[in-house]
Amino acid sequence: MTYKSPLYEMTQTTPTCLWNDSASIEELSYSIEHGAVGATCNPVIVVGVLKKEMADWRDRIRSLINEMPTATEDEIGWQIVREISIKAASLLQPIFEKQKGKNGRLSIQTDPRLYRNTASIVQQATEFTALAPNIIVKIPVTRAGLPAIEEATYRGISINATVSFTLPQAVAVAEAVERGLKRREAEGKDISTMGPVCTIMVGRLDDWLKAVAEKESITVDPGYLEWAGVAVFKKAYQIYRERGYRLRLLSAAFRNHMHWSEFIGGDVVISPPYAWQVRYNASDIQVVSRIDKPVEPRIVDELTRKFADFRRAFHEDGLTPETFDSFGPTRRTLRQFIAGCGDLGAIIRDFMLPEW
Repeated sequence: MTYKSPLYEMTQTTPTCLWNDSASIEELSYSIEHGAVGATCNPVIVVGVLKKEMADWRDRIRSLINEMPTATEDEIGWQIVREISIKAASLLQPIFEKQKGKNGRLSIQTDPRLYRNTASIVQQATEFTALAPNIIVKIPVTRAGLPAIEEATYRGISINATVSFTLPQAVAVAEAVERGLKRREAEGKDISTMGPVCTIMVGRLDDWLKAVAEKESITVDPGYLEWAGVAVFKKAYQIYRERGYRLRLLSAAFRNHMHWSEFIGGDVVISPPYAWQVRYNASDIQVVSRIDKPVEPRIVDELTRKFADFRRAFHEDGLTPETFDSFGPTRRTLRQFIAGCGDLGAIIRDFMLPEW
């Protein structure tokens, strides 16, 4: 590269890694040029890929309809998810080999409709991890997802914990991964190339508190609401280091530059969508370490005082696994992810049952 973009500079001068929040080949190629070492795929992302790159997939969808004569639109849709994931994983394979499993991975999300079924999540995770050597499987941090994370880890599956917004979830994931790793170690099984991560969807926590403020007529400096997810992420990172957890945090759901810039310098992953990467690379934000710079106490105090859900998100005992599923951002995000499955099915339906 002749132009040293901010994201590329970050990947070359700090421990902070860049993953691309899309499996679009065009977008992933751009991201890799700017230092990316990972990517993500799920039905919502695939809908976006098909809308942008349908010319590349139209014939394949028609072929699958013929090859799978008894398949539902849902089954064909998930086959497209698999194939887009495999294609993106191949771009990352050299990085995976060079970095011995820590990076170079393609995240594929388990079916969000399985969020209440541990056994089904583990079964699908086992299938997905076999799609390519460098797959990492996304499992929701729900009541049923937590034991699935432990079991999948024990089976040697690298997990990316998703649908996660809070410190209690991040700690519960880390403990589940540690239990899985220790079970493998006790049986003499290899963990050297595993690369688990725990996502915190920082922007979705911010979104939720803004919605709560509107609904409950809470008056707060609007700028403070941009810091909620950042405060949770930084506190989780501090705890991860103190306790020596063997997985990394990943920042997702970008709403402002702080969801990148405030985490620079940490041994963490940032995973912005392509549009945010272009925006960051066009910025004049300095690439300096900010991960250890605390969020101003007055901001944390105000959010703590006015928002019960921030207290739940920010304190380690604010939620229990039994209450993960009922937390507002969890419900909202699962609804969106599940709707994405329907949107993907509708695209396939137009091929299977065209109106004209």
